[in-house]
Amino acid sequence: MSTAATTHAEQLEAAAKAAGLTLTASEPGTDFAGVATTRTIVALTSDPSKTHLLELSEGFDPSNLKFAPELNTFFTELALRLRNPDPDFYLTLLGLPLTFGKFAWPFHGSTSGADTSIVHGEVHLATGADAALHAKISASLTRTFADVVSALEQPFAEGFIFNAVRKTLDQGQLELVKSGNRQPVPVTTRYYSLKQSKFIFNDTDEQKRKEYLKGKVYWLSGVLGAGAPVWLTDPRDAQYLNTTVDELQKNAAALAAEGFITLSDAGEWGAITDALRAQTAAYEAEVQEALTFIKPSFNEDMRGGHTNM
Repeated sequence: MSTAATTHAEQLEAAAKAAGLTLTASEPGTDFAGVATTRTIVALTSDPSKTHLLELSEGFDPSNLKFAPELNTFFTELALRLRNPDPDFYLTLLGLPLTFGKFAWPFHGSTSGADTSIVHGEVHLATGADAALHAKISASLTRTFADVVSALEQPFAEGFIFNAVRKTLDQGQLELVKSGNRQPVPVTTRYYSLKQSKFIFNDTDEQKRKEYLKGKVYWLSGVLGAGAPVWLTDPRDAQYLNTTVDELQKNAAALAAEGFITLSDAGEWGAITDALRAQTAAYEAEVQEALTFIKPSFNEDMRGGHTNM
């Protein structure tokens, strides 16, 4: 290993350790375009069975001071997310419980000649039953938009890419299928306010945020987590819902007062109650309605032989 590579690994290890994480294994890899990468397993120090794959360009320099704040934030949030029953779980406003995986970082240039950067991955329906329904993702970042990102690397982009996927599903522009080609997720400046210097995906009110948190606890704590508490103040959710972690904490407190969740760790974590478990039929119906919504009607027309092509 070169001196530079050793220094980079030590810098990452120090940042991870400060957040309560351990780098357990590293190996060389390649991105979609064949460029060398370094793949590292990041584990929760208190529970090494909880892991997350971090893949960085071989030439990425984590010792660059301009990256330090966001790298520290990435590891700090990851340490909390890894305490969830399923760290890869995300819910959409439509009510679709999902797991994200197989994302091939970092971004690579478009092979079609377009001036965009691409990252591939997959999302799977996570209802505890049929995990076969999924979408293969091809998220594209415009050159203009890329200018607001510190680096086209996983720690700086994973959050907003996952939120863009969720937003695209909410708009009915992705379909969950048992097999199929990659589906596009265009990430443009419509998701970023230059005036406010922040990402904006959805406008939500208190009721929408409470329903979101209820759904997250129902699926992640009740269905997937055997009643274990889940992190309610994830900044990625705050970004997705265009709110703050403080507001999410207030919304969670309101749900606890209504008897739907029990709170722990200063109100930042919540677990399911019997009152919320009693709403199983409603949540299962919500998923079916969402799956119907995102299923393109033209597919059914074409399957029936009705086409003007």
